Formats: sequence, structure tokens, C-alpha cells
Amino acid sequence: MKRVTINTNSVGLVYKNREFKRILTAGNYWLGFGETIEVYDQSKTFIASTELDVLLQNKDFANLVHLVEVKDNTLVLVYQNGNFKQVLTAGRYAFWIGLNKYTFLNADLNKYEITESIDKSTLLKSLMQPYVRSFRIESYEAALMMVDGKFERVLEVGNYIWWNNSTLIQVLKTDLRQLNMEIAGQEILTKDKAQLRINFTVQYKVTDAIKALLENKEFEKQLYVLIQLALREFIGRLTFDELMESKEKIAQHVLISSAANAALLGVELINCGLKDIILPGDIKEIMNQVLIAEKRAQANLITRREETASTRSLLNTAKLMEDNAMLYKLKEMEYVEKIAEKINTISLSGSGQMIDQLKQIFVK
Repeated sequence: MKRVTINTNSVGLVYKNREFKRILTAGNYWLGFGETIEVYDQSKTFIASTELDVLLQNKDFANLVHLVEVKDNTLVLVYQNGNFKQVLTAGRYAFWIGLNKYTFLNADLNKYEITESIDKSTLLKSLMQPYVRSFRIESYEAALMMVDGKFERVLEVGNYIWWNNSTLIQVLKTDLRQLNMEIAGQEILTKDKAQLRINFTVQYKVTDAIKALLENKEFEKQLYVLIQLALREFIGRLTFDELMESKEKIAQHVLISSAANAALLGVELINCGLKDIILPGDIKEIMNQVLIAEKRAQANLITRREETASTRSLLNTAKLMEDNAMLYKLKEMEYVEKIAEKINTISLSGSGQMIDQLKQIFVK
């Protein structure tokens, strides 16, 4: 014999030879020979070491618990004293009656929409993560909802939560902001077979998410090819010299010629531009030689203009001096003055005739 005490808010299950015999509530009891007891706290979740069906055959036990049966494709959310406690999947569960107030909410997983009255904060708790799937659509995004491979609807901005069941749900998203695409390193032949490398840039914006995501596969790659072909088509019609003279027209042509096809992709072309034209080494050397020759020709032309102007000025001066002896004498004295400025001392040797010659220079 063994004496046991069951405290308040506790329950004892008595076994003999591993077979359930009876249930004991608060009080003092004697256990017979070969009997054992398992004591459970009614404030905690009941987890039995024996099959629940066996325990429920005892009426005293059945009157002490809430029996919850969860079917396949169903979830039961357990709330203890108004607070979310746990999630129950298919099976049978028992909860102690009395100390805690339990409420149970059934959720049907045969549908993906959550129609039950469940707070969103509860659905986002870690305990619920295996049973739900969530998607977030930002303010700058457009999204399409696909159910089992079929287009369902356009999703507005916000958070979406669905049951995680066998239904396949896909959310296709695209950015609605202005985007940039770089088309770099395009090796293109001009009409006269000059090989160039072109770097081009395009700014675009998605305007129709259904066309971009549903009616076209990888619309960004298609847009890249579209711009690439328009670029090659324009440059291929021009010689190298024509291209150099009309570089500013490339972006305008690409923008106009590609706009209609881009609209079929659900995209609006906003702007585009030529960033670089990279010349091969031999062409670059020839271009430098041409530039140097042009600059030299310009310099020679300017020099000849200046020489011509100077000669014309001298001619005009000579004509004036020819007609005016005084002007001739002033010009002569001007040159003597310039010569004198560079002379520090003058040494004279010779007869007195030299003095007479100097007088003749300064005296009329």
C-alpha cells in the first residue's frame, strides 16, 4: 500500500500493470499493490502516455476534459484565456476543464482564402508559419496572382496571407519605377565596314503589368534585343563619316523606332542616349592623324592671312610715303629711334664727312 496526495488543480491517473484503472482528483488516497499513478497539472497542456481513446472510456476522465477532434485538411487554433496558444492538426486532443478557459477556432484548409475571423497578427506568429504563406506588394510594385497556373487577379499594394495547402499560388511582381538598362559593348559594322563598339543606355517604365508579366516571357530580355536591333539597323545604314556627323540622331531614331514594339511589351520608353563610341586602334590612329592635319591646315591658313594682311599694310604704307616726303622722313626717323634704343654708345672714326651725313638724316 502507498499513500498519495493529489493537490488542488491536479489530477492523477492510476494504472495497474500498465492498464488505466481510475482517475483521482484533489485529496489523499491509498494505492493498491502493483498500482502506479501519473499526476497532471491542469494548468498545463494535457499530454497522456496512454491512448486518448482508452482514457475517454472512463466517464470521470471524459467529464474533466474538452475533447477536440481535428479532421484532415483542417486546423484548430486554440485560445487560452483569450490568448492564442497553439495550433492543432488532424487528430484528437483533450484539454482540462475548469482552471483555464479554452476556445477553439476551426479553419478549413481545402480553400486558400482565409475566411475565418483570425487576426492578422496571429497569422504572422511563428506557430502559424508552417500553415500560411504570405506575400507583400510594395507601393512601387504591380503584382499578378496566379492560382494553379491560371491568372486570378491583379493584386493591389498591401500584405496578403493565404492558407498553405495543395493549391499552387504564384505572385508575379514587377517594379513600376523608372528603370535603366545598359546595352554595353555592342560591336557593329558601319556601311563602309568600319567596326565600332557602342555603349548605349535606355530609361523605361512598366505601364502594363499584364502585358509585361503575362503576355510576354522575360520582357526585359526582349526589350534589350529590341533596342539592340534598332541600334544596329540605324548604324548599319551609315558610313563612318556619316555616323560621326550625326551621332545625336542615333538616340532619337532608336526611341522613335522602338516605341511601338516596346508598348507591346507593356513598357514605355522614356529616354535613351549614346554613351560611347569606341574606335579600333588603327581607326583611332587615322582619326588622330586627320585631326592633326586639319589643325595644321587651319594654322597655315591663319598664318597666310596674317602675312597677306601685313603685306597689304606695308604696301599701303609705301604708297603713302611715296606721295608724301614728310611721312617718309618720319618713318625713317622712327626706325632710327628704334635702332638708337638698342645702342648704348657710338664710336665714330673717319673724316668730318660723317657728321655732315648725320645732319642730313635729322635736318631736312
